[in-house]
Amino acid sequence: MSEVFKGNFTQQEPIPEEAIEAAVAVMRSGRLHRYNTAPGEPGETALLEQEFAGMLGARYCLAVASGGHAISTALRAVGVRPGDRVLSNAFTLAPVPGAIAAVGATPVYVGVTEALVIDLVDLEAKLRSAKVLLLSHMRGHICDMDRLMALCDAAGVLVVEDCAHTMGASWNGVPSGRHGAVGCYSTQTYKHVNSGEGGLLVTDDADIAARATMLSGSYMLFDRHLAGPGIEAYAQAKYDTPNISGRMDNLRAAILRPQLRRLEAQCAAWNARYVAVEDGLRGTPGLQVVERQAAEHYVGSSIQFLLPDWEAAGITEVLRRCSARGVELKWFGDAEPKGYTSRYDSWRYAESAPMPASDRVLRAILDMRLPLTFSVEDCALIARIIRAEVSAVFQAQA
Repeated sequence: MSEVFKGNFTQQEPIPEEAIEAAVAVMRSGRLHRYNTAPGEPGETALLEQEFAGMLGARYCLAVASGGHAISTALRAVGVRPGDRVLSNAFTLAPVPGAIAAVGATPVYVGVTEALVIDLVDLEAKLRSAKVLLLSHMRGHICDMDRLMALCDAAGVLVVEDCAHTMGASWNGVPSGRHGAVGCYSTQTYKHVNSGEGGLLVTDDADIAARATMLSGSYMLFDRHLAGPGIEAYAQAKYDTPNISGRMDNLRAAILRPQLRRLEAQCAAWNARYVAVEDGLRGTPGLQVVERQAAEHYVGSSIQFLLPDWEAAGITEVLRRCSARGVELKWFGDAEPKGYTSRYDSWRYAESAPMPASDRVLRAILDMRLPLTFSVEDCALIARIIRAEVSAVFQAQA
């Protein structure tokens, strides 16, 4: 009899009791707004920023309402203006080009390799077309950041990192988000810490931090930020930076602070599950695992694999058969965007030139979440199911 998986791919772990207690304390106080604090009380949001900056070795940190808001705030803070062109990955999720469009700028897409990272050859060819690269570490895949930064620095291109899927990851020992001018993170439910929605950005640049803080809606209360620059950084920013309110509140910050203290252990747990699936899939006929580089310390909260050069009918049959056995796979090659899954030619608010090499990769990508509500044994079972169904369809097509 065929094995069937009965887990839920969208069920996250419960919020830790310590975080629940902290959230209840905030609710009992009634002081949810980040600037509504008692005398001498820093507030949960300011403490979260201070702790996150310390964890990453960053000078400054700002907490905002979402990961997408962190990105659009970062773009505005580094000087992106309406009509500017901003380089970004062709393989990413809609909030990334959406953040570029939100500031009135135009995305210029850069290709993807079979390692599911930005194509550095294509990037080098396009560097002269923009002053800023919004680099998405899509689904937790980190490119050669040393080479990327050398290319961007030589071309005078500023880098903003989208680290929604790489909180806790690093390249050559440098935390994700700490190579470029700004690192942006998400605390949405399906990310590495969970406040439902939320975002964080970090930078070492006092002027960028000051503009970002004013953009977030600090009014003239920027001196209450424990992880912000000194008041001298606001001398001009407080007059010429618009207030685009998107602050994080103390309730969400209270939920997040205990989770940050557990992040390293959580990342190790994700990686154990990732390896269980990867080991189970390796060597499957017609299937290609994504090989990780030695310098990359990744967080395997999801896993991707390729079915290179398969016809659409074969891939949809794999999806159908796996679904019938309880395994939910998402496909980036579908002609229509579905759920969270879309690709650069779906975002018609920005024109894009054809990219045949990237299209071939995108058509091959299957994607799967690995929530920590799954055990390692669950993940081994999932891998057996995928392996069996891919093998069956591949043999039928041969």
